[in-house]
Amino acid sequence: MEMPEASKHNEESEHVQNPEPDQILSPRRLLQLNQKKWWISVSLCIFLVLLGDSLVMLLLSFFYVQDKRDDYNQDLQYKGTWMQALIQNAAFPILIPLFFIFPSPKPNQETNSARVLSLRLLLLYFSLGVLVAAHSKLFALGKLYSSYALFTLISVTQLIFIAIFTAIINRFKFTRWIIISIILTIVVVVFGNPQFAGEPDENEYSYHIQAWLTFAASVAFALSLCLVQLGFEKLLVKTKRYGNKKVFRMVLEMQICVSFVASLVCLIGLFASGEYKELKGDSKRFKKGETYYVLSLVGLALSWQVWSVGIIGLVLYVSGVFGDVVHMCATPLMALVVVLAFDFMDDEFSWPRIGALLGTVLALGSYFYTLHKRNNKKMVELNQSENNVEV
Repeated sequence: MEMPEASKHNEESEHVQNPEPDQILSPRRLLQLNQKKWWISVSLCIFLVLLGDSLVMLLLSFFYVQDKRDDYNQDLQYKGTWMQALIQNAAFPILIPLFFIFPSPKPNQETNSARVLSLRLLLLYFSLGVLVAAHSKLFALGKLYSSYALFTLISVTQLIFIAIFTAIINRFKFTRWIIISIILTIVVVVFGNPQFAGEPDENEYSYHIQAWLTFAASVAFALSLCLVQLGFEKLLVKTKRYGNKKVFRMVLEMQICVSFVASLVCLIGLFASGEYKELKGDSKRFKKGETYYVLSLVGLALSWQVWSVGIIGLVLYVSGVFGDVVHMCATPLMALVVVLAFDFMDDEFSWPRIGALLGTVLALGSYFYTLHKRNNKKMVELNQSENNVEV
């Protein structure tokens, strides 16, 4: 009995002599370090969203050019959308090794009702998976019914919906600069939308169907971001394994679980609709052959995961509103990528698109200003509390 007590006493003395790094730093220095890490994480997530958006547009345009979707063929035009919806979610297994590589904080021993939290998390993951599958299918179908310019104009309503949903569900507080950022983002999308190779022949245009599909997809997408933010703030951060700390591993867990459910829903839709029977014909119809068909789908799947991790990371570190602002601000960048990579007739990076690219800088800068002010406010509050203690 004496040896365990002695060893316990030695461990406690060693812990006092060698405290944790966080305990060595002063509160002011610790806050500065945390804010620096936060800015790095936010910058990384922004890069992932912009990279993912650009790669998806590039590879999707390549896919539809090779698939001859611009030819007049009403039976062909709207097929393959369950496969596209599945591709958006199916590459989540590549994130599983990263989930175990990224460190997790020390478990919080004071967290109670772990079973209730787990049940709520499972319900959240299932609901989000179904919602993500729904808007993946609706977006994949909506962009094929008419011009992509109209599709992007209707899609921008998701910014309005997410503003409404976050105000109600997440109790999000809007500042003047955030509202300015949203308005500038809408202008950016209006003038900066790219050309898209999946547009149908003019004889196949169906504006009213596209409007309803895209409108429903925008509502579902906005609601999914709000629920992701709610899950981070109210459920996942309170679990024992995360100890009331927001870490990047939470992003990977959210994306893996939600994508798993969404992939199952899309697989059911793929087989229930009979679309799986057409996959062999799709690969043979591909201009560059079956190998490029498979590679384009693999590239799309990986690009969608890059985008998803980035936008969910922005939801975790900032908000769903900011995540959608960054996503929509990628529109002129996607237009630039398409112009450089493809030679569409009469398509060029015109002055309105150049203006939209500058508008992107202003829109993001307005939101960054709000984030900068919030961080400065925390520093001022810390200084005031330290001064009060000294007095």
